[in-house]
Amino acid sequence: MKRLLLSSVAALLSVAGLQPAVAQKPDYLTALEADKIRDAETTDLRIKLFLEFAEDRLKKFDYELHRGHRGPRRAERLNALLNAYVGCVDDAAELIDLGREKQEEIRNGIQRMKTKAAEFLAYLKPLLEKGPELESYRATLEDAILGTEDALAEARKAEEEYTPPPVRRRPS
Repeated sequence: MKRLLLSSVAALLSVAGLQPAVAQKPDYLTALEADKIRDAETTDLRIKLFLEFAEDRLKKFDYELHRGHRGPRRAERLNALLNAYVGCVDDAAELIDLGREKQEEIRNGIQRMKTKAAEFLAYLKPLLEKGPELESYRATLEDAILGTEDALAEARKAEEEYTPPPVRRRPS
C-alpha cells in the first residue's frame, strides 16, 4: 500500500512537471562517478572530474569506432557515448559559470577546460569530414562539436571576466 502511494505521488509530480526533491545523478554518469562528483569539495575539483569523465567517453567512443566488431546497435552505442561526452562537457561549463557567479577560486578549472576543450575539438572536427560510418552519428557529432565550442567560449569569457575572491588583510 505504501509503495503504491509513493509511486502515485511520483507519477503525479511527473505529470505536473515537478521533480521530486531527491537529487538524481545524470544518466550518463556511473554510480561511482556520481559519488566522486558529490564528494568533491570544491567547484574546481568538480570541473576537473567532469572533464576527466568527458575524456573517458571520447576514448570509449574512439575504441568503439575503430574496433573490428560491428555488432547490432553499434550506431546507438556511438551516439550514446557522444551524448554522454557532451553532457559532461556541458556540466563542466555550467560549473564554471556557477563558480564565476559565486566568485569561487576556479582558475585551474578554467584553464583545464580551455586545454581539454581544444584537445577534444582537435579530435572531433576531423571526424566530421572523414569519420568512419559518419552518417550513423553525424547529428550527435555536430551537437558535440557545438557543445564543446560553447564550453570553450564560456571558459574564455570566464577567464576575461574572472575576479578573484576578496583577499582578507590583517589589520595593521
